[in-house]
Amino acid sequence: MTPPLKIGLFGIGLDAYWPQFVGLKERLEGYVDRVATKLGREGVEVINLGLVDNPDRAFAAGREFRQADVDVIFLYVTTYALSSTVLPVVQRAKVPVIILNLQPAAAIDYAAFNRMGDRTKMTGEWLAHCAACPVPEIANVFKRAGITFHQITGTLEDDPQCWNEVDAWVEAARVAAAMYGNRLGLMGHYYGGMLDIYSDTTLQSATFGTQIELLEVDELSALRREVKDAEIKAKLAEFEKAFDVQADCPAEDLAEAARTSVALDRLVAEYRLGSMAYFYKGTGVAENEATIASIILGTSLLTARGIPVAGEYEVKNVQAMKIMDLFGVGGSFTEYYAMDFKDDVVLMGHDGPGHIAIAQGKTKVRPLEVYHGKVGRGVSVEMAVKHGPVTLLSVIEAGNGKLALLCAEGESVPGPIMEIGNTNSRYRFACGAREFVTRWNSHGPAHHCAVGVGHITDKLNKLGALLGLETIRVV
Repeated sequence: MTPPLKIGLFGIGLDAYWPQFVGLKERLEGYVDRVATKLGREGVEVINLGLVDNPDRAFAAGREFRQADVDVIFLYVTTYALSSTVLPVVQRAKVPVIILNLQPAAAIDYAAFNRMGDRTKMTGEWLAHCAACPVPEIANVFKRAGITFHQITGTLEDDPQCWNEVDAWVEAARVAAAMYGNRLGLMGHYYGGMLDIYSDTTLQSATFGTQIELLEVDELSALRREVKDAEIKAKLAEFEKAFDVQADCPAEDLAEAARTSVALDRLVAEYRLGSMAYFYKGTGVAENEATIASIILGTSLLTARGIPVAGEYEVKNVQAMKIMDLFGVGGSFTEYYAMDFKDDVVLMGHDGPGHIAIAQGKTKVRPLEVYHGKVGRGVSVEMAVKHGPVTLLSVIEAGNGKLALLCAEGESVPGPIMEIGNTNSRYRFACGAREFVTRWNSHGPAHHCAVGVGHITDKLNKLGALLGLETIRVV
């Protein structure tokens, strides 16, 4: 079970104000509580430390956040506060920080304000609105301390733009936290000669916090031997519900796929996998060849339930698929197929597993006499990604020895596809098919990418910022 995202929240103020301006502290504490309520949601735990108003409290707050193991901090600037009240909190916690520069209202009611008469009360009212005042000071100190920060400027209420931005940061932080500790199973070996997909798995672990489990195909084959006839029958019934099984699919091939699917479920449960990449020739060992040849339906079901599986041992791309799935938009394994210059679209898809939860209609199961470029024969899936907005994501190894996120937004459009038993979609991009392909390839990605439904490059950019990764958007 994925642990909740832990959000650290604190507001800032200046303790010298409290005896001077009656009710100001309580008012600001109420604002902080309101932010805590708005940050709260399913799968999120908010650790609200209230107002931090002096350096001693700041040092204690930093320790409290660290003890609570928060994933991200939202710093709510309620009024002027000394930067010495802020720095110790963030330094000690050592997690990404997002500054909330939020006024309680869009503007001061100047007429009502000026009628107050009592200048002490007027100053207190002004201080309740002066969130913008210390932000330059805080930014200056963070810059000089080498602390990366992000800002959201707006109002506490009635500001959809502001709170949509907050929601996007929360979502990105949730994905970053879920990627940390995700157990990625790697079974088999790379597809020989695909130099672009060879990956530094240590870099993947260092960047995302991925826990890698090295698996044996022999283990999956052994699990297949233990599958009972009743389990195969139940899995075949699951196939009928999940897929549009074509009438020409041989019963024995479907049974073999069901057997492997049951074994896969056990393998995933045993290793508590959250994602998986595989490839194996199986040549010379008939049992292993049968295992790999019958894997596609089972891996498609796993992908649909949030355990993405990539073929061809594509480590980088299964990371992209997992990211997209955590954002709730799918993440289907894909590559360039061809270009349709007449319709100005790019044809993209892949053999092997598909993300059937984001399919346009029900995914077809078709028999294949040969898996092109691979050993064996059997049944495979044919689907198109839902028509409408889509986002492409590739995790790339940049020339500087770091990872980067490459993304683009487009549209999955209707039209004829090749009915070849593979995932297969038509994608249109604002810059045109010809220009898109040139621009995308200029960044040196591997030939695979993940496709999800909806436009989420803004969220991907925030994820990259939280992880310290460059995010490149192709437009």
